[in-house]
Amino acid sequence: MIGLDTNVLVRYLVRDDPDQARLAAEAIARDCTRESPAFINRIVLCELVWVLESAYGYSKETIAGVLEKVFRTAQFHVEDVQTAWPAFRTYQKGKADFSDCLLGTVNRERGCERTITFDRDAGKLAEFDLL
Repeated sequence: MIGLDTNVLVRYLVRDDPDQARLAAEAIARDCTRESPAFINRIVLCELVWVLESAYGYSKETIAGVLEKVFRTAQFHVEDVQTAWPAFRTYQKGKADFSDCLLGTVNRERGCERTITFDRDAGKLAEFDLL
């Protein structure tokens, strides 16, 4: 199994740099199979969303589609996908960032009664309390 850094995943998905996109696609095709999928860390998911929003200006709907495709791709193994899916669903429905949705979901599953925040959008989520 290999791990994918955010920049490789972005090049593979966005294909804005032809040379890097080709190298990323070749590496994924060669090294990432159903039997030995590429590992995608939760940090990479958060960075991916941030890059697609800030650098590329993608809409939430487009980003949600990208995330869903990544989650469903057999050649990718998303870290703790059982936690990532509920965070994804929360992200789709609200205004909070994906990273906040994932943070709240992880903390709840790890036994936190609540997560305190100053972020008004995150504070609207069930897992958070706004200070």
